[in-house]
Order: sequence, then structure tokens, then C-alpha cells
Amino acid sequence: MTTTAHDITYRLEQKRRVQADFPGPKSLALTARRKAVVAAGVASSVPVFVADADGGIIHDVDGNSFIDLGSGIAVTSVGASDPAVVGAVKEAVEHFTHTCFMVTPYEGYVAVAEQLNRLTPGDHEKRTVLFNSGAEAVENAVKVARLATGRDAVVAFDHAYHGRTNLTMALTAKAMPYKTNFGPFAPEVYRMPMSYPYREENPEITGAEAAKRAITMIEKQIGGEQVAAIIIEPIQGEGGFIVPAEGFLPALAAWAKDKGIVFIADEVQSGFCRTGEWFAVDHEGVVPDIITMAKGIAGGMPLSAITGRADLLDAVHPGGLGGTYGGNPVACAAALASIGSMEQYDLNARAKHIEELALGRMRDLASEQSVIGDVRGRGAMLAIELVQAGSKEPNPELTKAVAAACLKEGVIILTCGTYGNVIRLLPPLVISDELLLDGLEVLAAAIKANA
Repeated sequence: MTTTAHDITYRLEQKRRVQADFPGPKSLALTARRKAVVAAGVASSVPVFVADADGGIIHDVDGNSFIDLGSGIAVTSVGASDPAVVGAVKEAVEHFTHTCFMVTPYEGYVAVAEQLNRLTPGDHEKRTVLFNSGAEAVENAVKVARLATGRDAVVAFDHAYHGRTNLTMALTAKAMPYKTNFGPFAPEVYRMPMSYPYREENPEITGAEAAKRAITMIEKQIGGEQVAAIIIEPIQGEGGFIVPAEGFLPALAAWAKDKGIVFIADEVQSGFCRTGEWFAVDHEGVVPDIITMAKGIAGGMPLSAITGRADLLDAVHPGGLGGTYGGNPVACAAALASIGSMEQYDLNARAKHIEELALGRMRDLASEQSVIGDVRGRGAMLAIELVQAGSKEPNPELTKAVAAACLKEGVIILTCGTYGNVIRLLPPLVISDELLLDGLEVLAAAIKANA
């Protein structure tokens, strides 16, 4: 057992170890079983099967140990087996696994809503509804906005990702693999240009100017009075960990308020201490009308939520919101424990420390390697954009090669981006400094070797 400076105790040894025959025979056997029964459309980026996970380490069924720099796509921020979450889940399942809150309610749902009302931005009166997935939260946020405003149009942004359901595919920008051949999509969704500092034609454009560009297009193409909602990821996830220029989000939010448009912050990936604040909008003091949450909310248990202005959510008629599994009691217990661990370990501070450890090293590497076009991010939501040397032409082939090289050495990294050329780092916030630095050294070596 080892501990970090934040007194986080690990159950598993926090060291990577990969055998020569990776992937091993047990993973290969399970892969064969999988091919016979699991739909081919469900893909996995790592060819091993997990046996155990803790802190920043994943063990596979063949005894290999991998450094986890993905957190199950920003889900296991408190670790994949946080003792408080495990204890809370065990306690909950001993009493009941389900009753359906819409039939016989229970305190856990109310307690989670109280916590989310407390933690989300703004001191206005709020209401919360619990669901199962990020896409479901987004669907319901849009549903609320349309009912409350009596309008239909919804504005999303280039490079956005909001989910895989019909409406959320319409909101999502990237065609392959998320949208190709799955249409027709939900109507009255309009896409506007995002602030993407690295790829702006005018590198001097400010956040406020980029917001004005989008607002002008909205007014010309739709009309502000016709828009029910603007939905945006404060830091875009699947689109490439794009951090908009400072001032972009506040300008959009202010214009939306002036026009009576519901401003929805999709914090599914960026929320719950991931960026060094409870929510990414907190970095610029933006207070959304509705905020969508999932991923890091419950330590790995399936749970999502929308929290927003009381007048908006209470405008919906009784029975208009809900779902059989929404706010499952076991998931609620996990969420309360996960939030408790975030506060106990001060994971906002931990995310900022991860940024301090990683960002400087990544930028030093960028100064040496011309294939690194940009390094960006906040907290423990960091990215390296890879390009063809001497240009801004995306380099997805190198990105795949780097990810494969890291995996061979026992480091799991995720890729993303509209052009498939971004390495994203999403380590568990409880990862030790030593393990993180080891993973970063492997990543740097993989980029140098494959550039």
C-alpha cells in the first residue's frame, strides 16, 4: 500500500507492468467469446479485459498492470474502487436496489439533488432531476428549455459532442462514428462556429469577437427570439478538448439572457473537479440556466442529472420528467460518497496540481517536437494536438501510433478530436505523482519515437 501527499491509500500496487505476450491468453480467449455475442458496433480501444482497478492502475485478467490516463472517459475521478463509494454501494444494496422514484421515493435522490443545487454555479433557487446517462440529461435539458420558452430552435456548436441518441446526434458535430448512416436526425438544430484558438483563421480574434461572430449568424439564420436554447460544452470533449478563448462563454451567456434564451452548459465530461473547479464554467464566472452532468458524478455508477433555475424546471407538468431507472438508489448512494471523497481529498486542488505537473512537461516537449501543434486544457483535462511537421495539417496516423506505443508500454491514453489527431489526458484525480510522471515519460518517448 502506498499513499500520496493527499493521504489517499491505494489497495493495489501503483506500478505498471506489461508482459511480453500482451495481450495475454485470457484476454484473447475473452475476445473470441466477445466476437461471438457482442455487436460489432461496440468498439474498445484497448484489447485486454479488466480484472481489477484502483487509484491510477488497471489490472487485466493476465496479470498486466496499466497506468490509467483515461478514467473510463472522465468517470472514475475518485478512482475505480474508492473505499467510500464501495462502502456506500454495499450499504445501499443491502436495503433495496430499486423502487422507482416515480412510484415510491427515497431520501438518496433528494440528498443528491440537495448536493447538486449546492455545488452548481449561482445562488438562485434551483431544481434537479436525475437520469441515467449524459445523453439523457442533454435530451431533458433541451426538452425543458423548449417547454419553458415556447420556442423550438436549439443552437449547438462546431466540434460539439452531446451524445448518441437521435436528438443528441443532431447536436453532435462529428459524423464518423457517431452519426454516419443513423439519420434522419431531430429537426430545429442549428450549428454555429466555435472558438477554437489554435485553428482560427485570424489568430488574434478574441473570445468576445468569436462570440459576436456566432451571435451574428444566429440572428441572421434563425433570429434570437426563435431560439429556445444554446447548448455548449465549456471545454469541448470528443471534439478535441477545445478551450474557447477567454470571454467567449460569458458573451454568449449574456446575449442569451438578454434574448430570453436558455443557456445550457454541458458539463458531462468537464464537471466534478475535472478542470480544477467543480464545473468548467466556474473559471469565467458563468452561471448557466441549466447544467447537464454525468460521468464523474457517481464514482463509476450510472447516473446523470440536470440542475437549473427553479422557474424553468418547475414549468414542466407533473409526470413530464422522469424515467424508470433515473436516480437509482444505489447510484445515488455512490454519488453522495463520491462527492464526499472529492471534498475530503480536495480534488479541485489535486486537478490543479496535475495541471502543474503535466502542462509544463507537455509544453517543453512541444518546443522540441514540430509534430505537436498545440498543448491545451485545464486541470486534469489536458490535450496534445498532433499535426504534420511544419504545418497545422491534422496527423491522425501519428496519433494512433502514439496511443498504440503507449499501450505496449503499459499506459492507457485516449484519443479524440474532429480530425482524430488529439491525445487527451484524463487521469483519475487520485493518481499519484509518481505514476502520473511515469505515464507522461512513456507518452513523451512514444511521440519522439513515432514522429
